[in-house]
Amino acid sequence: MQIKEVKNELLNEKYYEISHLSGLKILVMPKPGYTSAYAIFATKYGSIDTMIQREDGSFYEIPEGTAHFLEHKLFESEDLDAFERFAVTGASANAYTSFDRTGYLFSCSANFKKNLEILLDFVQNPYFTQATVEKEQGIIGQEIDMYKDVPDWEVMFNCLRNMYSNLPVRIDIAGTHESIASITADTLYDCYRNFYNLNNMVLAVAGNITVDEVLEVADRVLKPVKGKMAQRKRIEEPENVINSYSEEKLPVATPQFMLGFKESHEAPERTAKEEIAMEMLLDMLSGPSSDLYKRLFDAKLINSSFGFEYFTGFGYSCALFSGESSDPKTVAEEIKKEIKLRRESGFDSESFERTRKKLYGRMIMGMNDVDEIANNMVLSYFAGEDIFTDLEICKTVTLDDVNELLANNLDEKYSTLSVIMPTE
Repeated sequence: MQIKEVKNELLNEKYYEISHLSGLKILVMPKPGYTSAYAIFATKYGSIDTMIQREDGSFYEIPEGTAHFLEHKLFESEDLDAFERFAVTGASANAYTSFDRTGYLFSCSANFKKNLEILLDFVQNPYFTQATVEKEQGIIGQEIDMYKDVPDWEVMFNCLRNMYSNLPVRIDIAGTHESIASITADTLYDCYRNFYNLNNMVLAVAGNITVDEVLEVADRVLKPVKGKMAQRKRIEEPENVINSYSEEKLPVATPQFMLGFKESHEAPERTAKEEIAMEMLLDMLSGPSSDLYKRLFDAKLINSSFGFEYFTGFGYSCALFSGESSDPKTVAEEIKKEIKLRRESGFDSESFERTRKKLYGRMIMGMNDVDEIANNMVLSYFAGEDIFTDLEICKTVTLDDVNELLANNLDEKYSTLSVIMPTE
């Protein structure tokens, strides 16, 4: 077993990266004086992973929504389910499935070692039967229907479906009624063996704990396995969007919109520097202190719900602008005009430095939140970085980097507008 200290001298912060004999990577940031602890046990397996690699290197398809389905089923056992076990210890437990990972987590102010034991135990001991799988199909089917009535969810996935024709990112994380109907107990066990291999997972812990406490439980509970990091198959995606506009009606008081700009790139994933530079670009372009935001707000075309996101992962990246507006099409046109204007004039150094300092300050503030620390350690590890990498990169991004990104992205040809209108 190897233990490496990862430290940032400027912040006087450090954490420990442990290569455990089981094959699991364990990341621990003790925060002496804090009253709580947070742990997340995560696997690099999300809704975009609709292919499993065979031993010969070839891939075969699995039903869309399997990652989310597996997350639900893993809490069950022949005896008490995991939530009932956590209730006894007083911990607050949860789980989530995103596009590219699944995480199981808890936070507590007492009984840390017992809670960690429960977390590591239930995630390592799957229990699936065909009867319980069929029961869950009905439950998740209801969840799929429920989300179709959630405007924020629908406006986003309609936007993604407008942009992407092949990538699984266009499919609801929970899948479809048709796809989950084909999931069996054997499907879940196959996916578990491939993606829940400890070599494809990470445990991140932060808060009022010590490395010794974490290792005492890990040494006792973790089961050594043979394996490696699961491989993702890259799926080819055309440059063009499918639809430039889509509209759906739901019971909302004010129309909701999402404007997306699809990107293409040769590498499977954006670099950390590209992601940080793009986040700065979007903030300068449309953040609360931008000319565009003030103009749209003063004209009552947007409200405080307006925001942006750089949405990126394995094989995909796009810039998203969203919010509520009485006139979504005009907002979209104003954003496109601002992009053209800024592409001609560029951003000034004053707004660039202000944005960089704001982002840097937000990163530093995140070091005070044990939940954010642990979640960021997971994200950083799966990206092949450490938790301090983004801080260092933020200091190296230049105004030229941002202006270059602007020159080569946010192309109107590859944009789409998704709108949710009020029902009549």
